[in-house]
Amino acid sequence: MRKPFINKPFEEYILRGKNIIVGICGGIAAYKTPHLVRLLKKSGANVKVALTDAGARFVSELSLATVSQEQVYRSMFPPTDKAGMDFTRHISLGEWADALVIAPATANTLAKLASGLCDDMLTACFITLRPGKPVLIFPAMDGQMYLSPSVRRNIRTLAAQGAIIVNPESGDLASGQCGTGRMPEPESIVRDIEQAMLSSIERSMLHGKTIVVTAGPTREKIDDVRFISNYSSGKMGFAIARAAALRKAKVTLITGPVHLETPPGVERIDIESAIEMHAAAVNFFSSCDIFIGAAAVADYRPSVYYGGKMKKESGELQCTLVKNPDILADFGSRKTGSQLAIGFALEQENGLENAGKKLESKNLDLIALNFFDRKTSGFEVDTNILTLINREGEITELPQLNKDEAARKLLDMIEAIYRKTSIDT
Repeated sequence: MRKPFINKPFEEYILRGKNIIVGICGGIAAYKTPHLVRLLKKSGANVKVALTDAGARFVSELSLATVSQEQVYRSMFPPTDKAGMDFTRHISLGEWADALVIAPATANTLAKLASGLCDDMLTACFITLRPGKPVLIFPAMDGQMYLSPSVRRNIRTLAAQGAIIVNPESGDLASGQCGTGRMPEPESIVRDIEQAMLSSIERSMLHGKTIVVTAGPTREKIDDVRFISNYSSGKMGFAIARAAALRKAKVTLITGPVHLETPPGVERIDIESAIEMHAAAVNFFSSCDIFIGAAAVADYRPSVYYGGKMKKESGELQCTLVKNPDILADFGSRKTGSQLAIGFALEQENGLENAGKKLESKNLDLIALNFFDRKTSGFEVDTNILTLINREGEITELPQLNKDEAARKLLDMIEAIYRKTSIDT
């Protein structure tokens, strides 16, 4: 049975799990930024604030730390008397970010950015941000300052470097005059960030690829009221489907019984048993580019199904189990050309060894190993700790991440496989 497509815009999900640096300079519009940070957090983004010394005169570190739930970054050099401090955070913060937003951007900061100066955390983040990550700059100042030849030159320089310059609005200014120079309202800034993130996704190597994702548990019926199943919530598979759709892939999600909303842009097929999931998946084996087996498919099913409800009898009840089809292995044995097979291995001991065996035996291109503790990883929880292993035996250990972010990292690795394949050929 297919559930209808829930027509929600991509923008409702595009910021979920994204890492965003909000840079704040010394302008009166800085008073709006706690609300901006709050809106980004509400959209599911992870937000860290880089605050200039001048910016701290207009908005407090305490308010920004409270709404972001993160420390506020000002100096490139942390206190040397504190143990465990990150002395390379001026680099690691830029590596962490998916986008840099500077709001408000003053004339002074525009000049430093255009000149390549790097003397505080904000300018360091601008320099160390990884290529391809969007930079949005919201100039805000007095109208005559904004129109000065120096500011206009610096804006042109930054735009030529690829920064997205969002022109200020017209209205009442702090000087008491009325003119161009007002920073847009936080709600408008969030929409601009969403659009920039969507535009960056257009460049994904998964754009237009056909991806099939299996998710959730299967139920193997004993009778009409009893079944064998597991604790899978489907959250990881749904996160993968959502992240793939946001990269403009054509996604089909085959899911067991779960209580999760269909991600926007995803075609959903609901099944109950492993036999039904296999039958649904086989239809896509020859046509899909990537098959991702994230479902917790029951290995066995009762050999006999009893219609109705079995009556309780005295003594023991014996139930013979037979093997279910291995859906991922079946695809792995049939895949051709550039098709990719991606699997998961849930382990409690000898994880790397067992995952490596599954990678080989099922002819997978990538396997995600995760451990089951029901607190930080595995079934039902919102986070996962994945270790990714590719065909060459290269191992990438990911930290504890929410499942949306873990899904993004998994897709990044799949893109890397495509990128390497295109170079080799």
